[in-house]
Amino acid sequence: MCCYEGFCGKRYSPLADMPGSVHETSNLDRGGSNRKKKIEEFSRSSREKLVQSKNKMFSKFTSILQHAVEALAPSLPLQEDFVYHWKAITHYYIETSDDKAPVTDTNIPSHLEQMLDILTQEEGERESGETGPCMEYLLHHKILETLYTLGKADCPPGMKQQVLTFYTKLLAHIRQPLLPHINVHRPVQKLIRLCGEVLAAPTENEEIQFLCIVCAKLKQDPYLVNFFLENKSKRPELKSPVVTDRVKENALAPDTGQSLAEEQADHQDKPQAAAAASTSSPSSNNNNSNNYNLVSSLLNLTKSPDGRIVVKACEGLMLLVSLPEPAAAKCLTENTELCELLTDRLVSFYKALPQSMDPLDIETVESVNWGLDVYNLKEDAAVFTGKRALISFLSWLDYCDQLIKEAQKSAAAVMAKAVRERFFVSVMEPQLMQTSELGILTSTALLNRIIRQVTSEALLQEMVYFLLGEEREPEAAATIAQNPLRHRLIEHCDHLSDEISIMTLRLFEQLIQKPNQHILHSLVLRSLEERNYMENKPQEEREPLENGQPHDAVDLEEDPLFGDDISPDNRLSGSDWLSSSPPQSPDHSKSDGKTEVHKIVNSFLCLVPDEAKSSYHVEGTGYDTYLRDAHRQFKDYCGICQRWDWRGNPKPFEKCNLDAPFFEGHFLKVLFDRMGRILDQPYDVNLQVTAVLSKLSLLPHPHLHEYLLDPYINLAPGCRSLFSVIVRVVGDLMLRIHRIPDFTPKLLLVRKRLLGLEPEGITIDHMTLLEGVIVLEEFCKELAAIAFVKYHAAASSSP
Repeated sequence: MCCYEGFCGKRYSPLADMPGSVHETSNLDRGGSNRKKKIEEFSRSSREKLVQSKNKMFSKFTSILQHAVEALAPSLPLQEDFVYHWKAITHYYIETSDDKAPVTDTNIPSHLEQMLDILTQEEGERESGETGPCMEYLLHHKILETLYTLGKADCPPGMKQQVLTFYTKLLAHIRQPLLPHINVHRPVQKLIRLCGEVLAAPTENEEIQFLCIVCAKLKQDPYLVNFFLENKSKRPELKSPVVTDRVKENALAPDTGQSLAEEQADHQDKPQAAAAASTSSPSSNNNNSNNYNLVSSLLNLTKSPDGRIVVKACEGLMLLVSLPEPAAAKCLTENTELCELLTDRLVSFYKALPQSMDPLDIETVESVNWGLDVYNLKEDAAVFTGKRALISFLSWLDYCDQLIKEAQKSAAAVMAKAVRERFFVSVMEPQLMQTSELGILTSTALLNRIIRQVTSEALLQEMVYFLLGEEREPEAAATIAQNPLRHRLIEHCDHLSDEISIMTLRLFEQLIQKPNQHILHSLVLRSLEERNYMENKPQEEREPLENGQPHDAVDLEEDPLFGDDISPDNRLSGSDWLSSSPPQSPDHSKSDGKTEVHKIVNSFLCLVPDEAKSSYHVEGTGYDTYLRDAHRQFKDYCGICQRWDWRGNPKPFEKCNLDAPFFEGHFLKVLFDRMGRILDQPYDVNLQVTAVLSKLSLLPHPHLHEYLLDPYINLAPGCRSLFSVIVRVVGDLMLRIHRIPDFTPKLLLVRKRLLGLEPEGITIDHMTLLEGVIVLEEFCKELAAIAFVKYHAAASSSP
């Protein structure tokens, strides 16, 4: 002891005389009091930390001791072991008084893990599909209902996370179907409602794992989705939050949300339970009053700031839309916000794009797959401005496309129509109809990229209707402007801006390669349906002839290029067009209406006069170089058009309405007008015009083949075909050649420069004309190759 009794009987402290002591002066009383408070606070804090540390150590010690006892003691039967772990959890709620300690400081996670292990072991020891006593106990005692109640209250803190993990592992590890049981799918459905309630919640990862395993189970057995279409009228009113004490009292008898009749139904046999579950099926209810909580929770999680959660939620939606159940598909599109999510986000990403972008950047940006794009903002900005925004837009477009592609047919149609109305019509159409050349160029390039990327049948159909309209009757010159967008796009193929013309022509080239019959019908086939481009009247009813031809017809027989005096050098030798071709017939035309292939091929090859040819001066530029490409492309087109009802032979004249006036259609009119100006247009424009025409020529439709590739058809007065347009161009060329000195050497030099065989040097006069002649020669060779390949394919397939 440091205190002693003094002579006067008073208590004496050796600290009393020390400087600064409370006995020395009363001025420091306040400071001493503060120090005393701080010491007490520190002591209190230390005691609390010590208690918590002791609790943790005790919990760990108990767990270790438990495992040691289990390892040393004889193993109990699985059911007894399972019941022991469950009762250990329930006893915690009865006995514990500390409801603020996190669940990780308790033995609850360990007991839940042990229960899962026991259920998995039990299933492994039994025959497939047989339910063991542990599983029977879990179902009969509504353990999942109890866990849901505890998870909803999140008591102790973190319990919701543990419950979600338990549900997820249970559904993932147990192979026998659990969801048909009413005591499984009901608590699962309730737990689904708790998911996605709060964005960036600490349980987000467990929530998405749980929802995705439920989606995977529904994908395995689609009919189970009917259990998750909750009827709004039967859903109980939401109660006030459950306090901790109430949770403890009801831990062993949780609120299951069931009526008395439903409680009695739980004790029936399993087949009867499965039948009772069908009362929640939409087949017995009005679909408009159903909730699809699984979809709603996933939609909420797609708004998470964590990109991994968003991707997982999108994957879950992908599984749900593919379920074949009509009731689920209807509920998905009518009672959820899925369509709004798709379109709103698509619009948002599109509006985030820069107002003007280089079409080459849009066209060449790497292909995008949703959920897989890894990006670096600095690197993207260094490549071109707006690359990150463009990739984000294309990535979400890819998701929409794949979602619609995988969706049940009726759901796919609704989603595709929503994209058309809320994105294409509302957002893209004003962009395409604007007058700013820079805006037109950017929006057309984006549309071209969208067309290239879309693969789902339903979305492609809606996009085609948006661009071309749904009309199917033949076009008339007076009605071409009925659909303003279609009219504007086709007119842009002949725009004053060469860049806009080229980009729009590329758009149509991309469009006609899509596997959609309406595209070709709308653009070209509906105008050729009645074959009224041909003259089929008796001789006495025809117009007066001039030199044996109608006054406006192209005189091929009189033209030295097509007469019988064509030199052998200009003809296609037998070895050049393969010895496997069908035997020649002495007749001018075959009985099936197909002109002999050798005459057609030679007609195209001899169109350009010798003095305007330059390919024979350069090695590897002959006609045969086009045969392989034509064969491959024609084979691809045949694969696309195989399921369409395209007859092998043209429609018989007696069934055609030949009296109707012929109009080639707005699209072909613009292409033919452009083709007629090939000698006066830029090289890149000519390449794109001929590319579109060659794609149309490859199509295996008899009327299109006849109109574009048969030089010998008897055209009706005032009509033109592709061949007649080229003949007029050649006629113009013949007049202009003689006005240009050293035409042939200049032509050869231009060809070598285009091929990169000659360096750029002095400027050559008439460059546009010379480049146009080269494109014309190559185009004629390409048409000859296409004609031969198509005829050879038809002859090979005929009996």
